[in-house]
Amino acid sequence: MTEIGLVRHFPTDWNAAGRLQGRTDMPLSDAARRALAGLRLPERWRGLPVVASPLARARQTAEALAEGVPVRIEPRLIEFDFGDWEGRVGAELIAEGVGYGPVEGWGEDFAAPGGESVAALAARVEAALGALPGPAVIVTHRGVMRAALALATGWRWRGPEPFRIKRAAVHPIRVGGGRILGAGPWERLVPR
Repeated sequence: MTEIGLVRHFPTDWNAAGRLQGRTDMPLSDAARRALAGLRLPERWRGLPVVASPLARARQTAEALAEGVPVRIEPRLIEFDFGDWEGRVGAELIAEGVGYGPVEGWGEDFAAPGGESVAALAARVEAALGALPGPAVIVTHRGVMRAALALATGWRWRGPEPFRIKRAAVHPIRVGGGRILGAGPWERLVPR
């Protein structure tokens, strides 16, 4: 069994505006860069291989936390594809009644128009994480982390999430035999 640490990228200007970013390639905000410059991984995660989504916000977060360890890009760790809803504000989509709503009501068959289904997201995330040869730090997106943690806890995307995804934290999961097997308590990033 291998332990992997999941880290959510730091915020972008679109995060601050409540926009669905999905695969839109937004860089970190200036405030996020400043905050990230003062943080590092907890001791037990330092020096491990660092793997990131190809999107700028994840790559930039990974590079800041890697402390000299080369960052490997894994295309399967890219964010959930929101299709026609990318760039839109979630609250506006809810008000329009177009089928978007809180994640607790999505279910595994949920997909945005022109986007990816939750089931497809979960399958590619499990394949990517299950193929890692050993312990690593993964810097990715909330949707990817939600899929990994759902697989780790058995949550089926209905009802309240049995976990909380924190910013500036490492969320450990256990992987074995190509499968996500469980999750541990999250750990805060620490000051430099």
